[in-house]
Amino acid sequence: TSECEKYACCPLPPYLEDSGCVIEEDDNGGRPLRDICFHLLKLYSDRSYELDQLLDPRSVTSDPLDFRLSWHLWEVLRALNYSHLSQQSWGVLNTSYAAQLESEGLWEWAVFVMLHEPDT
Repeated sequence: TSECEKYACCPLPPYLEDSGCVIEEDDNGGRPLRDICFHLLKLYSDRSYELDQLLDPRSVTSDPLDFRLSWHLWEVLRALNYSHLSQQSWGVLNTSYAAQLESEGLWEWAVFVMLHEPDT
């Protein structure tokens, strides 16, 4: 309530845990930045929970261009019949991870990732 103070810190990503409760809002649209485990628990309790927040790389790492875990997690969620990620977000996830792999010289894996693109 507005009369009481917070009794616990929000579940921040691991790279922000030592910073305390200072970060309340993230800079993209005012959505709070939370730990990926928090998002997974929310998805478990509400099957229609927004996947964009869950698959945001900043919920895992300080590098906003590191899509490794986000892409692999999305593939696991798809196998579990979660399908409410927009095609645009899915495309951004695929192309971003493919670009990351290509920049590391792993173009074969970048091709593999692009084979998962929904819009042929």
